[in-house]
Amino acid sequence: MILPLLLLQATVPAASAATDADRYRACLHLVETDPAAAEADAGQWQLLGGDPRARQCLGMALAAQGKWLPAAATFEVGAGEAERLGLPSVAATLHVQSGNAWLAGGDAAKARSQLGAAIAGGALIGEQLGAAYLDRARAAVATEDLVAARTDLDQALALTPGDATGWYLSAALARRAGDLPRARGDIAEAISRAPDMAALQLEAGRIALASDEPAGARAFWQRAIALAPDSAEAEAARRAIASLGVKK
Repeated sequence: MILPLLLLQATVPAASAATDADRYRACLHLVETDPAAAEADAGQWQLLGGDPRARQCLGMALAAQGKWLPAAATFEVGAGEAERLGLPSVAATLHVQSGNAWLAGGDAAKARSQLGAAIAGGALIGEQLGAAYLDRARAAVATEDLVAARTDLDQALALTPGDATGWYLSAALARRAGDLPRARGDIAEAISRAPDMAALQLEAGRIALASDEPAGARAFWQRAIALAPDSAEAEAARRAIASLGVKK
């Protein structure tokens, strides 16, 4: 794949770049409207020597169809291609996409490896780097490595302190680790940033119950139900309230 691509760029670089950019935009549109067609189009583009965006769009088309493991492998190969072509930012993006696809497909170990490669490459900065640390923390939790998860979450929070999801995950991790003071503080930070997110209220209730505050737990869970009555979070909150028994 690399040699034909390099030869094509050497002969008509400007035309090739324009053609690939146009085809990438068209492929992304297909991902949203017809993922199966996007898969076929991106596969053909890749065979014709498209740049790493061809493989990226193929991975996105596979992911849109829930084909997580093939998508993950496709992104991973694309990241390698981008590295060989000297495109560190593209490689970092593909490593992140691969990591998230591996995680969605149930292979947290490979997810951690790919997200680690994205972080180590040095191309990610600011919020993008924070998001990568957050994703790697999720993968670490999935492999029961809570120590590594805490390290990555702290990095993520330092880089993206306004992200409610980071504070939520940090609170849940602190609860699992038995650090209830930190859990209460972190969930309060999360709720201050996204007061209408039912998942935060659900976790706040769990933390309150672990802190031996059943009345507070009930209030948080009732809030979760009120915010999103038809959601999975509301159903979980209803079960949790039922487990408390009759209110005295």
